Amino acid sequence: LMKTSFFFILYFMPFLVLGQGVEQENKVGSFYLYWGWNGSQYLTSNLHFSGEHYDFILSDVQAKDRQTPFDFSTYFSPTTFTIPQYNYRLGYYLKNNYDISIGMDHMKYVMVANQKVSISGEIAQSNTPYDGNYSSDEISLSPDFLQFEHTDGLNYVNVELRKTKLLTEYKSFKMSEMHGLGLGLIVPKTNTTLLGHERFDEFHLSGYGASIVTGLRFDYKKVFIQAELKGGWINMPHIRTTSNTIDVAKQSFFFSQFNVVFGVFFLDLK
Repeated sequence: LMKTSFFFILYFMPFLVLGQGVEQENKVGSFYLYWGWNGSQYLTSNLHFSGEHYDFILSDVQAKDRQTPFDFSTYFSPTTFTIPQYNYRLGYYLKNNYDISIGMDHMKYVMVANQKVSISGEIAQSNTPYDGNYSSDEISLSPDFLQFEHTDGLNYVNVELRKTKLLTEYKSFKMSEMHGLGLGLIVPKTNTTLLGHERFDEFHLSGYGASIVTGLRFDYKKVFIQAELKGGWINMPHIRTTSNTIDVAKQSFFFSQFNVVFGVFFLDLK
């Protein structure tokens, strides 16, 4: 599903961006704000760990998101609504059908435990069963060797340029299609336990990302609901893994999201 979603977006986005549609009736100078939730998927990636006593690469590591089971009090309580995977965005209409926005996609990335992968490099940690030299050897990612998660979370803080096209309108109801491009920074809170080191879990600016998005929006007067399909690439060359600043990891991968968001239009400045 993830591969299909991502490559569907990648293939059709150039046609959507270049296409000329009916101009949307959002007013120049107006704002919108939305909040919602996402499900995310990730292609495999290589994880490169380096530190004072080790330097090794794990190949084709699998990961998944971590969905919070739906419960009204969890998703809507002021004290717990940031626990699920969420998206928020504030946008401003530059033209009637173009807007620029800033927002954050809060995803969760969890390495699949006990999977078997290929390892190459050296571990000279001392007093661990994993010390040695490796050359494309198989290893099981058991919890005593590695636990690796961006679960609070894989935070993609980004700026997007979007185009909106009105599809149909009936009285106060509208249906529109939108598409756009985004760039941003990755600020994960990475939860890592590596080779017996003390668990580390701190926010850190680790890299950057780029994305494309398409979706359908349903308006009623000043409120709307929107379904989005997003795909992108994340590169994190500097992920903190222990309290020692010399211990770092790096990885890059493609991701996809399916988002459902709720929003409102407000503050017409023109």
